[in-house]
Amino acid sequence: MTTDASRAAAFTPAALQHLIKTGDSPRLLDVRTPGEFRTSHIPGAYNVPLDTLREHRAELRRHLDESVVLVCRSGARATQAERALAEAGLPNLRVLDGGMTAWEASGAPVNRGEQRWELERQVRLIAGSIVLVTGVVGFFVPGVHLIGTAVGAGLTFAALSNTCAMGLMLSKLPYNRGPRTDVRTVIASLRNQT
Repeated sequence: MTTDASRAAAFTPAALQHLIKTGDSPRLLDVRTPGEFRTSHIPGAYNVPLDTLREHRAELRRHLDESVVLVCRSGARATQAERALAEAGLPNLRVLDGGMTAWEASGAPVNRGEQRWELERQVRLIAGSIVLVTGVVGFFVPGVHLIGTAVGAGLTFAALSNTCAMGLMLSKLPYNRGPRTDVRTVIASLRNQT
């Protein structure tokens, strides 16, 4: 089980860069969607989306015996992945503090692909558009503004629970999915790097 002590052991971008430069790089598992991963990722990272990781954590556990750093955009999904892998009995788990946002801000190397909007930005666009449209239409059609109120309540719940149903739904769109991550391919890559 993940403890507060293990959470305190999160890696800063500087500490991770140092380990990579010295050749002591831990396994880097990027738990974002394939689309997000293709946009930018840390060189040498493996893409194992959070849903795939949860579903196949026992299989992955057998191929991750050394130190593992989990990466996402800001740290929330990586923390969920940490819990899932810790429940499967994997030791030596750490989360990259601030995720890819902090990694890029530190000037660390990044492999870049086709640029696309991040999931969080997409959520802001969709939620804001719903609130705007229902607010305007509400002047003419009574009660429509309550849809915007429901979206606001959902965003409040998302912030308090550190989850996002809208983000989860948007991650399923083809635009965000990219090529499906096959766990067998990831495991084969992990075996080849041992």
